[in-house]
Amino acid sequence: MNFELTPEQNQFRDAVRGFAQRHLAADALKRAHQDEHPWDVAKLMAEQGLMGIAMKEEDGGQGGTLMDAIIAIEAISEFCPASADVLQAGNFGPVRVLAEYGTRDQKDRYLNKILAGESVICVGMTEPEAGSAVTDLTTSATPDGEGYRINGVKVFQTHGAYAEVMLTYVRFGPGVGGIGSVLIPRNAKGFTQGKPSKFFNGDEWVQTYLDNVYVGPEDVLLKAGGFKKQISGFNVERIGNTARSLAFGRYAYEQARLWALQRKQFGRLLCEFQGLQWKFADMKVKLDAGQLLLYRAAVNAENGLPSAEDTAIAKVFCNQAGFEICNEAMQIMGGMGYTEETLVEYCFRKCRGWMIAGGSIEVLKNRIAESVFERTFSQRPSKT
Repeated sequence: MNFELTPEQNQFRDAVRGFAQRHLAADALKRAHQDEHPWDVAKLMAEQGLMGIAMKEEDGGQGGTLMDAIIAIEAISEFCPASADVLQAGNFGPVRVLAEYGTRDQKDRYLNKILAGESVICVGMTEPEAGSAVTDLTTSATPDGEGYRINGVKVFQTHGAYAEVMLTYVRFGPGVGGIGSVLIPRNAKGFTQGKPSKFFNGDEWVQTYLDNVYVGPEDVLLKAGGFKKQISGFNVERIGNTARSLAFGRYAYEQARLWALQRKQFGRLLCEFQGLQWKFADMKVKLDAGQLLLYRAAVNAENGLPSAEDTAIAKVFCNQAGFEICNEAMQIMGGMGYTEETLVEYCFRKCRGWMIAGGSIEVLKNRIAESVFERTFSQRPSKT
């Protein structure tokens, strides 16, 4: 059992680090506080082969592994946390579900532009009355000729305000077995959006209304019965969420470490106070433990999709660890850590959101408990 990266992985990590240091580090602070999607970064990453890292070469990807994509997101985060979100959009989110299950035609029309850094895809999963209980979704797909009419409302889509296409969870029929997904371009007739709102982390979301939107058979991604496939693909998004939580925690930890080595109070460096030494020791333990759980989930996936159990354990731990480390780093740096003059407060805000997004830590703990007891536990009220 070897816990070290291979020589090839180390070489890849160093190359990505070099790219990030040369092209992304200088504007990292500015980029974190801009409202627009950094299309310039997306195109740069595409030119460097950092989009679709774990996707097949015939689909426009790089033919690498999920572990390679994680190494890249960690390396980018060292120099520009905001740019790690661009890497997520081109590797871990609904783009991976499209790459895994889309037809050749769908990939030609949508995936190619995403991997070129010219477009993004969002996932229309959450509804006003269906969040963690996603199987309660009501967005309907009613047969109309060879296609379907889609009616419903979606909320909280990352990139939803400007994504070219939305991978939309819909109900073809009753029950979990009736759930599938379709691809809806934003210029489709009947596709409208409300006024943009902001999350705590600064990202925008919009409420999306689907009013009798026609989807032809060419844009059906997964038919009824596809829910399990969608969620297995969604585990890749959770891995990207997990990787950024830990990477942002590591960024904040490093900023606080450097601060403690040069900042003085009461005539002593901060690093000389035992109370702060213990804080750093606790942070280091969390970083190392989270790294092992994250890498286990990625390595066990090999070239496929990660297991639900490995993903849940890694996400729960790393979400909490990333947030707690950012919080401690902010405390250690005092007023400076709390300002927008550093990226510690930015990392704090981003990590807090990932404890909710992609499956809340409470829901994932339920999933972990099911694997512990080898049975399912319904969270719904008992039927009388």
